[in-house]
Amino acid sequence: MIRIAIAIAFILVNFYIYYLLGTDEFIPERESFSHFPLEIEDWNCGGRETMDPAVLENLGATDYLVCNYRGSDPLSLANVYVGYHETQVRREGGGAGENSIHPPEHCLPGSGWNVIDSQVVPIEFEGLPNGSGEAKRFVIAKGGSRQLVYFWYQSRGRAIARNHEVILYRFLDRALRQRTDGSLVRITVPIVNDDEAGAETRLLQFSESFVPQLDTYIPN
Repeated sequence: MIRIAIAIAFILVNFYIYYLLGTDEFIPERESFSHFPLEIEDWNCGGRETMDPAVLENLGATDYLVCNYRGSDPLSLANVYVGYHETQVRREGGGAGENSIHPPEHCLPGSGWNVIDSQVVPIEFEGLPNGSGEAKRFVIAKGGSRQLVYFWYQSRGRAIARNHEVILYRFLDRALRQRTDGSLVRITVPIVNDDEAGAETRLLQFSESFVPQLDTYIPN
């Protein structure tokens, strides 16, 4: 009986937050990723990649950046995906109409990649909200290839990695700030000759140059 009462209370609170307090959602101003710099210090992207419309519809992102940045060192390669969602409110009909951010750990297996190591790690980069946050650190494998991935959710003044925190803050921010906008930042580098430490060094070096550029594209 207690469990039923708790479940009913949760449903009522959810209804109240989402349909009464969050009716008029605030969409903050931002710069489009079409203006994002392709040259960042020693790193250069030859051109922005475009996603298939069906894939973009499934992701639900309002704006995005996909780029392969190369450094002066032949081993320096960093693939970037940043997806911005101006709202994560459920679209009518659900299903493919969802526009909440998809956790990468749910998408990678569908692309043939297996997660062989997963951790949550602290990150400190200029340009992050308050200068620090957390990221999920993955080592992924497909056949003989290995890659190192860092990703985090950067939005509304936070850089967080844990999915339950994403849900909690989205719930609270819609109620208190009328905002559900958010973004996923994902940086991937290849692991060459099983040198995971070298890959991590390159990823962090790139991030130190890349992350400060995000300020005008991801509203805090």
